[in-house]
Amino acid sequence: MSDNTDNLFSSLRENSAFSFDQQVAEVFPDMITRSVPGYTEIVEGIGHIAQSFIEHDSLVYDLGCSLGAATLSIRQQVSDKSYRIVGIDNSEAMVERCKQHLAAFKSNINTIIELADIMDYRYQPCSFIVINFTLQFLAPEIRDELLQKLYQQLIPGGALVLSEKLAFDDAIVSDKFIELHHDYKKRNGYSDLEISQKRAALENVLIPETKQSHLNRLKAVGFEHTECWFQQYNFASILAIK
Repeated sequence: MSDNTDNLFSSLRENSAFSFDQQVAEVFPDMITRSVPGYTEIVEGIGHIAQSFIEHDSLVYDLGCSLGAATLSIRQQVSDKSYRIVGIDNSEAMVERCKQHLAAFKSNINTIIELADIMDYRYQPCSFIVINFTLQFLAPEIRDELLQKLYQQLIPGGALVLSEKLAFDDAIVSDKFIELHHDYKKRNGYSDLEISQKRAALENVLIPETKQSHLNRLKAVGFEHTECWFQQYNFASILAIK
């Protein structure tokens, strides 16, 4: 197999929590596209949505930027080239590979990738924010605090895109979507062992919430207009407009 193919969970391993370490960073593009239904469509859609909200000479944030897929989509699709993008991630391995990845695509957009904790970062006024499959890795009790900070820095008419794995109150729906998600992974070449071991590694690390919980939180911090613009099985993306 190629070094960039995700086979991290293909052999029996001791139970250990998932982390965005060097091994994960090396195979991340393969891992996430084979694991998250609709990921490619969400990333492409973020660029389309950004075109409608990024103001001239404004600031854009990509939080939990990993290898910069959303940043790249925005840079490729937003026609006004006066804005700046700041990508933030707390994984040193991800930040270093993100910088290398983005450098391979020439762009005139002022782009800064920072190693930092998105909870502690000092945000500046901005027109567009992406949180792509990142909030789910924060403790639920601090998610409100982060979104409140972000809402305060968004300019009027600005927008936030939040993509998350979902939980469901309906047990039958939940079980069916989990089954469909596992089938999706199998179609993409993952074995039962890989699926089982990765699920165990993510337990208590990735904590999903219901779509309504996300919508309620966004409303509570001040967003007047919120709606899910994409969903496939138990993965969704929400647009929130200030």
